[in-house]
Amino acid sequence: MHNRRTASLVAAGAAATLIAALTPATGFASSQTTATNDPLRTYARQKPAWQRCDANHPATYQCATLKVPLDYGDPGGRAIDLAISRLRASSTKERRGVLLLNPGGPGGPGLDMPVDPVVTFPGGVKRQYDLIGFDPRGVGQSSPVGCGLTDGEQDLERPYQAGTFAKDVDWARTVADKCRATAGDTLRYLTTRDTAHDMDVIRAVLGEKKISYLGYSYGTYLGAVYAQMFPRRTDRFVLDSAVDPARYGRGMFQAVAQRTEPAFTRWSRWTAERHTAYQLGDTPAEVRTTFWDLIARADREPIGFGGKALTGDGIRAGRATFFHVRAAAEWVAGLKRAAEGKKPASSGTAGQDPGPVPPASARDVPPDNNAASAWAVLCADTRASWPRDPGQYRRDAVRDKARYPLYGDFASNITPCAFWKQGSEPAITVDNRVSALILQNEWDPETPLAGGRAMHRALRGSRMITVAGGEGHGVYGLGNACADTSATAYLTTGGLPAKDLTCRAPQAS
Repeated sequence: MHNRRTASLVAAGAAATLIAALTPATGFASSQTTATNDPLRTYARQKPAWQRCDANHPATYQCATLKVPLDYGDPGGRAIDLAISRLRASSTKERRGVLLLNPGGPGGPGLDMPVDPVVTFPGGVKRQYDLIGFDPRGVGQSSPVGCGLTDGEQDLERPYQAGTFAKDVDWARTVADKCRATAGDTLRYLTTRDTAHDMDVIRAVLGEKKISYLGYSYGTYLGAVYAQMFPRRTDRFVLDSAVDPARYGRGMFQAVAQRTEPAFTRWSRWTAERHTAYQLGDTPAEVRTTFWDLIARADREPIGFGGKALTGDGIRAGRATFFHVRAAAEWVAGLKRAAEGKKPASSGTAGQDPGPVPPASARDVPPDNNAASAWAVLCADTRASWPRDPGQYRRDAVRDKARYPLYGDFASNITPCAFWKQGSEPAITVDNRVSALILQNEWDPETPLAGGRAMHRALRGSRMITVAGGEGHGVYGLGNACADTSATAYLTTGGLPAKDLTCRAPQAS
């Protein structure tokens, strides 16, 4: 979800400085290179040809295309395009630098983030920073990848059923095979570490010694990886809705399933207290019974609701709704009325929390780019976390459906990563004292609170702001004045809170 940075570095003849700038403190080092022959020097000295992005946005919103190495192990080899954008700081006098932005994903395009209407940047931030958006490699306008996947092949929501598991295995293998056949020479270089390298090229091209950064969701992991690789190049980092860096990969899906159960319990209590309004039961146990009776009924005969015929599995796929108690109560009450043949009382519908992810331009982007790039990054990054044996997924899905009935089997079922090849860059361990501010809603449906706390422990120089009672995916710029004030103060003054803070969200009535 988001980023930032600024400083001045590229000067004629500053080859040694450029090498240091583009070589991480830990991780990749360009082997056997010297100050006079480092191929990265060419990339760092690019001069962006800035032009107005489009007629629908202000002229001050500019776009350009850079070149970056496909393989940082072979910087003199093939180059790919990297689309970047900027909205200049509104004050020359107050300008501090650049703030890179990432919307999450993996597979999320970030080119439009400086002008994204969903996220509101305060005036102080816009005065001090050039807001820098970019589409990560393989995404959107940055040499986008596609695998030729059908709509059905892009569907991730696959509950475990004994009778359909063989089809799930075939799906996972087909997606991996299609991607390998269509983009096999590129996929292994679509890793988070490669994207972190790209961020450092952006930094050097913009003439900055350091970058600041705002990243959401997966973008928190990307920011943490950059900080681990380039600790001396990080300035002020805000990581919003953080991923547990130790569970990034398969563990992320399973963590979501685990956290859905207490969210469901919280919802059942809240709804029971409002039985008069929703008619779902006047005790938490009765509310839960009503819901699971609807699941059983939908398995016998799908319930027509919201323009769809929902099976029990289809209803369970809406598990993210339970992190928003009011929306979930309206949705389940509507399902109940529909099952009884009555007109739904509300228009509430279930689905994944959208998060502040702007759409990519459709220009020259394969229709399956989001799914293809997401699998490419996730699988290449975390190949070791995915079993090779399909039977292991079957056993795990059966076990986790019993442990976490709402979503456990979805989270542990087989994915294309079971058949993926290792990426070009090994996974990195996040463990440092780089300054960062972590923001986290208590009831985040995509990146659970425990993940934010784990990121906080891994980044020992960080502070954490928890929004108690906060619902939804994403905090900064989305309306919580307490969290926004602290994050803005950090971005504009560099001062982290003296200690971890708890903000409170308004209670759902």
